[in-house]
Amino acid sequence: MTDRAPQPVDRQLPTEESRDLLALVREIAQREIRPRAAEEEDSGKFPREVFTLLSEAGLLGLPYPGEFGGGEQPYEVYLQVLEELAAARLTVGLGVSVHSLACHGLAGYGTKEQQGAHLPAMLGGGLLGAYCLSEPAAGSDAASLTTKAVRDGDDWIITGTKAWITHGGVADFYTVLARTGAEGPKGITAFLVPGDAEGLTAAVPEKKMGMKGSPTAQLHFDGVRVPDARRIGEEGQGFTIALAALDAGRLGIAACAIGVAQAALDEALTYALDRKQFGHPIADFQGLRFMLADMATKIEAGRALYLAAARLRDAGKPFSRQAAMAKLFCTDAAMAVTTDAVQVLGGYGYTADFPVERLMREAKVLQIVEGTNQIQRMVIARHLAGPETR
Repeated sequence: MTDRAPQPVDRQLPTEESRDLLALVREIAQREIRPRAAEEEDSGKFPREVFTLLSEAGLLGLPYPGEFGGGEQPYEVYLQVLEELAAARLTVGLGVSVHSLACHGLAGYGTKEQQGAHLPAMLGGGLLGAYCLSEPAAGSDAASLTTKAVRDGDDWIITGTKAWITHGGVADFYTVLARTGAEGPKGITAFLVPGDAEGLTAAVPEKKMGMKGSPTAQLHFDGVRVPDARRIGEEGQGFTIALAALDAGRLGIAACAIGVAQAALDEALTYALDRKQFGHPIADFQGLRFMLADMATKIEAGRALYLAAARLRDAGKPFSRQAAMAKLFCTDAAMAVTTDAVQVLGGYGYTADFPVERLMREAKVLQIVEGTNQIQRMVIARHLAGPETR
């Protein structure tokens, strides 16, 4: 074996506290997540105990206020934590991103009373969240959702079906977008729904190409009664809340994509240094060296892009365009890098004995979730040229 194995990413972190935090995350990933990733993904086991451990370690509420149990970390740091977790196992990294997305509405738009009542358990009390926007007939066109919430005294009655819900059926709470008014984005309201609410059921999880350990399922709301005290924001404000959450969530997906790509590059580099053909390590051959150089360049560029967007967010500046760019570039880069990693390993790369085939399958979904990359291009173009005139 070569002694030139890949080294941990040399991260530029703002404080000594954040450096210690990343060291802790790497330790947990190396000890608790990476060793079981392949086996559990193959069997479809959801690692709930890992999320419990992350909650106990204070890693499920990193970008949220300390007064409610959050870690008060800037997005610049939080996203690099996601990257490290996703490099060990995407089910975990993306799961933390989705949980953070599910907390976003209450943390940003809830009343102080709501935040005090619910956020401590959501951020550090062992709970796991999910985000319910998409529906069977309303994916990219989220403003056309049809799940309804009808006022009944001091309660709301929610009826409808949500689709493609990460953690569907295993989450302890759901942030749900439902129609309370007329058609279009202004008729949508957000609600915080307990996972054990009467009338809420989950379908059998989808059978997916990758991320088999992360349940993705439809959720059926059959007259689910939710108190008005669990309405997030004003009536009709839900779509605004959803878009704000998605801007932040897209940065999470970008960071996860770079984590997957980095893991693939590390595997490819280790293999290329160890594998000998014609009396030399295959890393000596220029064609392959250039592939590795291109892979590393895509990863560095993607990391710089998502961190630049994160720093805008941390500074309180608009970052929607940059978030869409980061999600687009980083997920396309992950697909390219993981595909090249399979090629570097040759026939071995196509087998389940090596992780790169799993990483390639997992990378594909990142080009789809939280707004397809075609939608990201539309978002970017609207920032550049204004709304479409058709």
